[in-house]
Amino acid sequence: MVLKEKKREVYALGKHIPMSADKARRVIDQIRGRSFEDTLMILELMPYRASYPILKLVYSVAANANYTTDSSESNFFFISKAEVNEGTTVKKFKPRARGRSYPRKRHTCHITIVLKDKFLDDFALSDNLLKKSRWKKNSIAIADSDLNNRRDLWDKK
Repeated sequence: MVLKEKKREVYALGKHIPMSADKARRVIDQIRGRSFEDTLMILELMPYRASYPILKLVYSVAANANYTTDSSESNFFFISKAEVNEGTTVKKFKPRARGRSYPRKRHTCHITIVLKDKFLDDFALSDNLLKKSRWKKNSIAIADSDLNNRRDLWDKK
């Protein structure tokens, strides 16, 4: 019987959210690296307009995590990565006096939130520590050869 390996990361994307990327980053910077429960509390109490779409995305990520990991406990999830990228900019013209018009830009952004399970993340780290590192001997040899080559360059006049 082969056990299926659980996914370590679950993510959700919010595309074309009608707000500036800078305004969304102000909220995302507050929740990055926090636990799921802390994130919900912070987003519900923040007075910014950007917190509502981000709160919806966090709920969506939690639903994705519960579905993919087959667990209903959200206590062990934390936000490992949260990023905001600029989306498309809709350019419109606002009519002004005497037949003139001024351009208006409506900015959008794309938000990505990645959730990880603490126990699966710790388990993966302990597996990596048990493996022997193969790169150590090669990197020391390369560093020594670089030092020897540099001495030859400085000795010449």
